[in-house]
Formats: sequence, structure tokens, C-alpha cells
Amino acid sequence: MTSDTSLAAALAAGTVVLDGGMSNQLESAGHDLSDELWSARLLAERPEAITEAHLAYFEAGADVAITASYQATFEGFARRGIGRERAAELLALSVESAREAARRAAAKGVTRPLWVAASVGPYGAMLADGSEYRGRYGLSVDELADFHRPRLEVLAAARPDVFALETVPDADEAWALLRVVRGLGVPAWLSYTVEGGRTRAGQPLEEAFALAADVDEVIAVGVNCCAPQDVDGAVRTAARVTGKPVVVYPNSGEAWDAGARAWAGRSSFTPEEVTGWRASGARLIGGCCRVGPQAIAGIAAALTP
Repeated sequence: MTSDTSLAAALAAGTVVLDGGMSNQLESAGHDLSDELWSARLLAERPEAITEAHLAYFEAGADVAITASYQATFEGFARRGIGRERAAELLALSVESAREAARRAAAKGVTRPLWVAASVGPYGAMLADGSEYRGRYGLSVDELADFHRPRLEVLAAARPDVFALETVPDADEAWALLRVVRGLGVPAWLSYTVEGGRTRAGQPLEEAFALAADVDEVIAVGVNCCAPQDVDGAVRTAARVTGKPVVVYPNSGEAWDAGARAWAGRSSFTPEEVTGWRASGARLIGGCCRVGPQAIAGIAAALTP
């Protein structure tokens, strides 16, 4: 079960550990994620596998499970012949799968508070062509808001503890997401994917983070699915500009090759780095792609007083 304590209150009191990459955990269990729906395909075909992946991270020390809805959209499911009613059921199932993992963790003796974050990936994730690492889709803020609204409404009805507005490459898309979350009754964190001191679309991080500074629904602002070396500067900027807790969950340091649909390069992520991120203002810390349960266990250990 999840805790009665809100995630916002927990962040005010200390540091919270996020999970790691869903896709790498599923692949390590032998599942093929090579199609355009990525891990979202298993919501329809093998939801038990998703629950098991969440459970592995809870047992490793994660306090928050991010749902398998990153690439789950009405448009993406429609391309696979899945209608809107069934797509809505699968989006809700992504939240329930994480809740079930929390229940199983509690049954196995995990007593700390556990939360569920409903993943809301960017428009580019639906395109499945790597454009979530570029942004600039040629859509207006209104058009992006219209794309995100139906999915956010369905996820809100499933009652997650928080939205993870994640891997956002473009401040325009961030603004669209922030418009939609207002009034849905679910807090959110906003997390950009960045390169150096800018969003992937090229906007300065000061301007990108500032969009969320006065949005009451946003309980944390930060970065994810970026190289570990880009984290520290982003943490300092987010903390200074917004005054909110900072969320960070970089990938392993490898690079995604959209053409080959594979990761390339070598890992540069070390759990020991997280103590420096915490010192800079990070309060919600984990890993993204290619960061598995062993690394999350290392993060949890490094952050234990």
C-alpha cells in the first residue's frame, strides 16, 4: 500500500529515492521491447511483468515507482489497433500495476512509505523516432496541450500520488503540460531532458525552470534521461530559479541511437555521485534508462543517514 504521507511532505522533510529504468529491467527479464510502444506494449500483453519490475525496484530501496505509461498514448495504441476505451484501461492499469507492486513489497516486509508516479512522456515519445531528444515538433502550445490532456485526465482518474512530467525536451511542451495539470487534483514534478545548460530544444535552463516556479501543482523540478555530468549544474539552477525541491534521475551515460533503437557508448553513472547532487539541492533522486535495481540499491545506501 502507499503511504498516507504526501510525497510533497516527504520531500520537505528529506530525500526520497526514485526507481530506475523500466525498459532495461524488462529486457533483463527477457522481454523484447523493440517495437514502437516500447514497455507500454506489455501493459496489454504481460502486465504481470511490469508489476514484477516495479517490485524489484521497491525491494532494491526505491520509494517511488514510475509507471509504464511513458510511451502509452491514445495515438500510439491506435496504430496497434487498440481503441480508445481499451487504451484508457491500459493507462489506468499502469497505475494499478505499480500499486500492486507496492502491496507486494509491503507483504514482503517493506515498511517505509511507497508512492506511485504516473509517467507522462513527451509528444516525441509517441512518435518513436528519437524526437523527444530534440523537441521542436512544429506544434503550438495549444496543440501540445490538446495532445496531452486526454491522457492526463485518464491517469488522474486512476489516482496516482503524483504525475511525472518527464523527459521534456522543450520549454513550449513544458508550458503545455503545466497548463493541463492545473485543476486535475494531482501534484506533479516537471523534469527536462537537457544537454549542458540548455534544454534539448536549446532554451536556457533558467527560462525553462522558471515556467514552473509559480505553479502550485508542481512539487519538484529537475532533469532526467540526461548524462550524469549534466546533472549538478542543472540541480543548482533549478533550486535557485524555482525554490522548489529538485528531482534528478539521469541515464547511465550511454547515448540512445534512434535509428538502431539501441544504446551506444559506455556507462558513466556511479551511485556515489548522488551525495553531491543532494548537497546541491536534489531531494528526489534515482536513475533513468540503463540504471537498474543494483544501482538504485547503491543510491539508497548512499542517501541513508
